[in-house]
Amino acid sequence: MDTPVNEQRLINRLALRLMPLLGLLYLVAYIDRSNISFAKLQMLDSLGMSEVTYGLGASLFFIGYLLFEVPSNVMLHRYGAPRWIARIMLTWGVVTVLLAYTQNATMFYVLRFLLGASEAGLYPGVIYYLTLWFPHQHRVRMLGYFTVGSSLGNMVGAPICGYLLDKAGLFGMQGWQLVFLITGIPSILLTVVVLRYLPHSPMHAKFLSLAEKNWLTAKIDESKPKVSPGDEGSAFRVLANPRVLWMSFFYMMLSMSVYGVSYWLPTLVKGFGVTNTVNGLINIAPWLLATIALVFLPRHLQKGNRTLVAMLTAALIGMACFLGSVLLPTNTLRFIALCFGAPCMYLLLPCFWTLPPKFLSGARAAAGIAAINSLGNVGGFVAQNIVPWARQISGSTRVPMMVPATCLLIFAVITLLIMRRERLTHKKPLEPALS
Repeated sequence: MDTPVNEQRLINRLALRLMPLLGLLYLVAYIDRSNISFAKLQMLDSLGMSEVTYGLGASLFFIGYLLFEVPSNVMLHRYGAPRWIARIMLTWGVVTVLLAYTQNATMFYVLRFLLGASEAGLYPGVIYYLTLWFPHQHRVRMLGYFTVGSSLGNMVGAPICGYLLDKAGLFGMQGWQLVFLITGIPSILLTVVVLRYLPHSPMHAKFLSLAEKNWLTAKIDESKPKVSPGDEGSAFRVLANPRVLWMSFFYMMLSMSVYGVSYWLPTLVKGFGVTNTVNGLINIAPWLLATIALVFLPRHLQKGNRTLVAMLTAALIGMACFLGSVLLPTNTLRFIALCFGAPCMYLLLPCFWTLPPKFLSGARAAAGIAAINSLGNVGGFVAQNIVPWARQISGSTRVPMMVPATCLLIFAVITLLIMRRERLTHKKPLEPALS
């Protein structure tokens, strides 16, 4: 007779076994995303590139990311997470290292495009992977742990890249070359770690008993959405699903907020009249608070309708904070508002990503989650153009924070509509609101 399974103990074991490695992958990814902004400080003069040329090359990352994210996640479903995530880590690490040997603008363009194509699939791939291991009520907590990697990446990436810029001459390389070389190596090394320690699925996990495997598989199967006949067929058909398109727009509002704030925050703090060194140290504070929020809050959002309520609350508080960063009278008060706005945005990330698996499963989930992430990340490209435009039009370094404030307002309205439709129809979340 099988021994009864203690659900909470099993979930905690799985979290301890899987989440540190997955969070580390995301931390390394975020450091590699921030290295381009630091390398720019020396790379322009070294290669004789203009700001426009460099900006175009940097943005080609998003093009490669957009084009290859859905195919990448379909391949992950076909070949399994360990092998495909290892492939992602290896290729993106190699391309990052090759950026250290950039000779001209054309080479820069090609490598940035290849970097986006290589990294495509990591974030949605992990989200899909978590649906194979954790029942729905536990996913918001696990997504919170995973998202900690991004806030920690923001915290540690800046001092690492800044230090490397000042180490010009090491190995006969310039500072910007060291930035790419050193930050690319960890992802290559993690390839071996992923292949060795990341299990394919619960049924392949040697650290689980047969009873635990059976219980976990049955529990996850219970929460899978029922697939109607009209939804069957190729995984790529999900790209025409209206709910996927709506969710992409929904996520785009959040993406514009996150990228808009992270892109403009150093410029805004610089306007307070501080030195560059103090600016870098001050910028740790919002991401530290975001990390604390992601570690402690998602565990309290696992029951009932708390996830949607938390999304609405965080979006409204975040909107108020970013409005405060524009309207409050002193630099101290404005910065405090920013510090509390950042955790609100980051708390929305794990909450949001519990929604797509409610109407997608299997290969359709892999393709749909990738589509939502890739289309939604276009918001990052948009934000990095709208925010400086707002600065140019207004002449103020504070006014650009109206962009994330507006996006979070739209995000809150959509969340409220989902909650209202759910209460009126008593159906599953998302189906009434996005059908």
